[in-house]
Amino acid sequence: MTKAAGLRTHYCGELRAANIGDVVSVAGWVAKRREHGEHLAFVDLRDHTGVVQCVVHDDTDVRSEFVLRITGTVAQRPDGTVNDKLPTGDVELQDCTVEVLSSAEPPPFPIDSRADDVDELVRLRYRYLDLRRERMQRNLRVRAKVNSAIRRAMEDQGFIEVETPMLMPSTPEGAREFLVPSRQRPGEFYALPQSPQLYKQLLMVGGTDRYFQIARCLRDEDLRADRQYEFMQLDTEASFVTQDDVLAFISEAVMAAAEVVTGERPPEIQQITWHDAMDRFGIDKPDLRFGMELVELTPIFTETGFNAFKAPCIKGIKVQGAAGDYGRNKLDGLTDRAKSLGAKGLVWLKVDEGGESFTSPVAKFLSEREVPEIISAFDAEAGDLLLIVADEWLQTCEVLGTLRNDLGRPPVHEGPYRYVWVVDFPMFVGKDDAGNPRPGHHPFTHPHPEDIDNLETDPMSVRSLAYDLVLNGWELGSGSIRIHEPVLQARIFRLLGISEEEADRRFGFFLTPFRFGAPPHGGFAFGIDRLTAILAGEENIREVIAFPKPQSGIDPMTSAPTAVEPQQLADLGLRVLPPST
Repeated sequence: MTKAAGLRTHYCGELRAANIGDVVSVAGWVAKRREHGEHLAFVDLRDHTGVVQCVVHDDTDVRSEFVLRITGTVAQRPDGTVNDKLPTGDVELQDCTVEVLSSAEPPPFPIDSRADDVDELVRLRYRYLDLRRERMQRNLRVRAKVNSAIRRAMEDQGFIEVETPMLMPSTPEGAREFLVPSRQRPGEFYALPQSPQLYKQLLMVGGTDRYFQIARCLRDEDLRADRQYEFMQLDTEASFVTQDDVLAFISEAVMAAAEVVTGERPPEIQQITWHDAMDRFGIDKPDLRFGMELVELTPIFTETGFNAFKAPCIKGIKVQGAAGDYGRNKLDGLTDRAKSLGAKGLVWLKVDEGGESFTSPVAKFLSEREVPEIISAFDAEAGDLLLIVADEWLQTCEVLGTLRNDLGRPPVHEGPYRYVWVVDFPMFVGKDDAGNPRPGHHPFTHPHPEDIDNLETDPMSVRSLAYDLVLNGWELGSGSIRIHEPVLQARIFRLLGISEEEADRRFGFFLTPFRFGAPPHGGFAFGIDRLTAILAGEENIREVIAFPKPQSGIDPMTSAPTAVEPQQLADLGLRVLPPST
């Protein structure tokens, strides 16, 4: 506990039986006032540490959220009045002198747990009041602990903190940027950083060796539970390292942050390849807290007479004991959901009593051999619901992976913390309109050394040295080993259909330094907002950010974004046009 000073000798929430007899001064907000007989009242005084009960004269004019300084003697509460729900419930302040430091209007919502039921826009409009609540106080302090633990972990591993620019050149190939007009160069713009990616790699060229930064990044993307315009990330880069080195650095930072919040250090973080993640869970950010893994069925139907199962890949998931919960309407809804995800259809099977047959519209199309093999592959029992998709491998996996999450995934903060590294991502994903492969990560990601010889002959088979960290189905962050050799970088650009001239125009300021001797290097970045939200037991990162934006992006407290004065636009050489349609 931080030592109190100034107008108070103690914090409200730290008084205990050991303080009985002490004369103390506390300061905070009135959480509640209760009349107690003639000329006396109980005032619950609150600060960020908790609440203490104070016995005051009822002619003292104080109401909810008044700011007070109260001086009194710590005393044992009378028999029968002890409050076991409060850490300070054994004691109270008596013989109190009250000083009103600030009066208050009635707040627009209660400053306690009941505010959780208040419309979020109201809470955000009065965010300065929302922040007084125990939940928000706790969350912000969890976040501070996470930041502190991360800094210590990185410094202990030899990293130094370096700040990179907030005004940088536009790199529109990534997410949508926020642009900042230049007053001194009318018609030209800076961009706010989506990440410090370019600068941190140049720090490696400059010999910094091991860099980190708790960096503010900005992306003009639609907001949702795990995304804000502004977000904070641990950004790192290190020279002369392998992929395993980077994973070890980041694992240490994440485990240190988790330990300082939960009191327990997570076990060593397991690894899974991208292919295995897709094959088993149907998604590249798998939630390992629950089962329902995808079941391989393709070999069962190599000679099937059922046309719908004449496909390159057939897989399914088992929803244990759910057959009775799904009538025809709900099953039709699941089928529509599968089709909306790109599936040609969805086959459902309800395992009958006895566990040796099933009810399904397609049962009549399946052979006597196929039926028991299906049940065996799923390890199915009576009452289980089996869902099957047949299509190309990736399409089948992705559809079932989404259905698996829809039907089985618990809230992100419930259950154990299950971290997993996903490695060996594809170097390329699909092709552009010109037939060139598209990069799966970014064009500076190093291909897997075992696959470099396949770059020109079979590019879609090439794996990259890219990796993601996932926690309870949320992607915390991603990183890669970078290309540091100009010759290899030129090969990648040619594959992507980027000419020498275009590469120089788009990336020249970044690539030129690599001609002066760049070390092998790699890095990573993960979202501190996302990690903190899960550790704090929150479903939305807004609850661990002091002043977030709602989904609309319009700040209900400040009304930002707002129009600016005409002269400001004139100074920048700008005028506002109607949005294009």
